[in-house]
Amino acid sequence: MVGFVDRVNAVVADSFVGRHFRLEGSGHPKEREGSRFLTEIRAGLTTWAAMAYIISVNASILQDSGGTCVCPTNDGCVSDPDYTACVAEVRRDLITTTAAIAALSSFLMGLLANLPVGMAPGLGLNAYFTYSVVGFHGTGFISYREALAAVFMEGWIFLILSLLGLRQWLARIMPQSLVMAVGAGIGLFIAFVGLSSGGLGVIGGDTTNFVGLGGCLPEDYIDASLPYYCGTKVMRNPTMWLGIFVGGVLTVFLMLYRVKAAILIGIFITSIISWPRPTSVTYFPHTAAGDAMFDFFKQVVTFWPLKHVGNALDYNYGNGKVWYALITFLYVDILDTTGTLYSMAKFAGLRDPVTLDFENSTIAYCVDAFSISMGALMGTSPVTAFIESATGISEGGKTGITAMVTGLAFFVSVFFAPIFASIPPWATGGALVIVGSLMIRNVREINWDYIGDAVPAFLTIIIIPLSYNIAYGVIAGIVSYVLINGTAWALTKISGGRISPPNYDVAETWVIPPGSIVPTWMKVLAGRRGAPINPSTDVPLQPRRSPAPSDIDEHSHTKASMAEIDMRTPSR
Repeated sequence: MVGFVDRVNAVVADSFVGRHFRLEGSGHPKEREGSRFLTEIRAGLTTWAAMAYIISVNASILQDSGGTCVCPTNDGCVSDPDYTACVAEVRRDLITTTAAIAALSSFLMGLLANLPVGMAPGLGLNAYFTYSVVGFHGTGFISYREALAAVFMEGWIFLILSLLGLRQWLARIMPQSLVMAVGAGIGLFIAFVGLSSGGLGVIGGDTTNFVGLGGCLPEDYIDASLPYYCGTKVMRNPTMWLGIFVGGVLTVFLMLYRVKAAILIGIFITSIISWPRPTSVTYFPHTAAGDAMFDFFKQVVTFWPLKHVGNALDYNYGNGKVWYALITFLYVDILDTTGTLYSMAKFAGLRDPVTLDFENSTIAYCVDAFSISMGALMGTSPVTAFIESATGISEGGKTGITAMVTGLAFFVSVFFAPIFASIPPWATGGALVIVGSLMIRNVREINWDYIGDAVPAFLTIIIIPLSYNIAYGVIAGIVSYVLINGTAWALTKISGGRISPPNYDVAETWVIPPGSIVPTWMKVLAGRRGAPINPSTDVPLQPRRSPAPSDIDEHSHTKASMAEIDMRTPSR
């Protein structure tokens, strides 16, 4: 068996496939050490298993926007059976959309950029899209169709920024404590969604304190017009406890022992328990809506065409609120995708130690931009690189074959829409809380030693979940940072250093991002024409650091260095 595996790897490596993907033994001058064809296939399937939860989770979050369903009373239509039936069909559309765009974007990332990075609609951005922009069941400041148009335009703007080499430069201009704070704030936001009615239902509404304990049965709501506002008998809903112990605690134990695809396993075990009808935790109650869902579930394998969300854009760019949403999508997605791609390239050993850029970075950014626009045409929020790609890389994935296999696995998932559409919210709620707990780790990289960095970062973290709006958190952080640190800087300069904070030396140094903003293709083109690049725009990258005592790790690398900082906001 070992001989057969070696022969297959050798034959593929010696083919045009091996040379294109730079497999070990291909003879390519930049072949990737340790990359083997069959290992890449295994790594791609591992990445898919780690990412597959996004199919149901993304659909569960985006369905709360109501999609293209129309609520005639503009009050959310929570108890309107016709509207509820329409939203159920929107969820099935979104199952197909999520799997299809993940298949397309991951395949293109592997084929064109030769990176082992999976792509799919990102957590955090989908929550912002649903709850902050469109609003629950369309009660936000712009419609679902207008929001899709904003995402569509975002993709084309990203394409231009990528071709001009500005995208990674823009990601580095934000103070690093705020970059870390945005990721942590999104983690809290996602966890809150997982704990509320869109997930486990542990948190409900409260007429006095705004939020309180939930988990009561529908008959215990304080009023029929106030769903999830529990009057008495909180924490009594059996589906909530099923989600907590199976979708949450069991999943954490699986992760504790490094079981691959732990999140996906937890989601499916919870769902399987919820599928039998004569139980108190069934997802298919004996109602008209439950009968319709059960009939669809019994099909198991089928193709569900897009009935509501395909090409549903409203290009109303004359509405200023559309541009407000677009700008927020732009900046948050820059931090998300750019940081994740840099992190995954470094993890796979594909980042240049001198320039600190990674191979085919411009192509990767262009693929991401194209996928964002295509995702909008299919009805979903922005597509981004997934940090779960690290699972495949750890299995030996080093080339684009890994991402292509991941894409093919997502393509197969399109035809299992009845299964993914029948995953209840309490099965995904635990996963959202766990993902949020993974994202909160960013707070370790915040410079807590200097209050001028700590307060803006804290405001960013706390305002994102409390306002249900990523944009408000980012704005609060940037404005407070400029006010606090701008004033301190001005007083220091005016006084010649006499009026300066006592521990100003431990402040995070903000500088205009060093390094070239000229993309490689422009350098090559200019070199062929004999036109030298202006040296002032082509300087080597320098690490930006904070001199805090905790800044040095056991390998004596600066944690605050731009080369080492993990700017990711996972999926997500």
